[in-house]
Amino acid sequence: MVQRLLQPGEIESLDHNAIPRLLLPQPAKHFEARAERLRQLAAGAVPGIPVEEALRGYLGLMASLADAQHAVVTRLGATGVPLPEMAALKQAHDHNMPPLPATGARPAVWLGVFASLLDALDAAKDAPPQLAPALAALRATSSAELEGTADAILGGFTEGADPLRAPFVAAALQVTWSLMAAQLDAAWAQPLVTGTLCPMCGSHPVASVVRIGGQSQGYRYLHCSVCESEWHMVRVKCSCCEATGKVAYQGLVGKDADPTADNIAAAKEGKAISKANDPTKVARAETCDDCHTYRKIFNQEHDFHVEPVADDLASMMLDVLVSEAGYARASGNPLLWLKENP
Repeated sequence: MVQRLLQPGEIESLDHNAIPRLLLPQPAKHFEARAERLRQLAAGAVPGIPVEEALRGYLGLMASLADAQHAVVTRLGATGVPLPEMAALKQAHDHNMPPLPATGARPAVWLGVFASLLDALDAAKDAPPQLAPALAALRATSSAELEGTADAILGGFTEGADPLRAPFVAAALQVTWSLMAAQLDAAWAQPLVTGTLCPMCGSHPVASVVRIGGQSQGYRYLHCSVCESEWHMVRVKCSCCEATGKVAYQGLVGKDADPTADNIAAAKEGKAISKANDPTKVARAETCDDCHTYRKIFNQEHDFHVEPVADDLASMMLDVLVSEAGYARASGNPLLWLKENP
């Protein structure tokens, strides 16, 4: 554990109303929560995120993968992936660099994590039937090919990331980096020069999320696609170019969802009108007319169970609509890799 001991008197001087700028991952909990959320989405049980029938099978497959991630994390334990040497951590800290750089040397254990994921998927009781041939192909992949795919994923390159192999490799990398990040101290980590990259590993966020509860109440966090850390960024600020002048929000809602029905019923009964649980505000795209990119933002104030990676994957309809409006996606989802058009 990398941390600094507080001296007498320092505890009293802390600002207990300060915004937590960094939320470290909780691997023992969040992969399990992701699996549950993916199954809810696949069942069409989330009013704010309508899911096309063609996508539901894939969401079910990714739920099985998240279950496998949880199983591997449980088997490895909190310290199952060793941290880099203290000298490397200190050097990164002193120079405001990510202490666990995703583009640096990978822990040798990651290939073992990948193999364990395949074993957990093989043992899954409710895995989809099409998974068996995929597992056979994954087991036949050489270490060199896996390393090449990992290079592409961590470098953010679609070229070199085979769409069939990449989600499983990405899942192994998420387990590896999240277990390392969870061992560090959020107060010890230094902010980067740019607020658009993860302070822990330097990766791009997959999406942002408005959190509720405690000191994080109502604040927006960017969610890392690799180590699963979250870092604070003020709202109405582009998470790609950090401009504030031309940010807007685009949303969608399922045909059966009526965001006003509950309020109309409450008004007729003389009850207070609630601003919470509005399906139209669960998932939106934050667009920027300065850099012409977008990234999705999910709001826990309107759906307590929002999960950035799962919800981003399920809301592909929003991607299509925003892309047709002329905006480019700022960064991808680690569980979905599409082939580039020739």
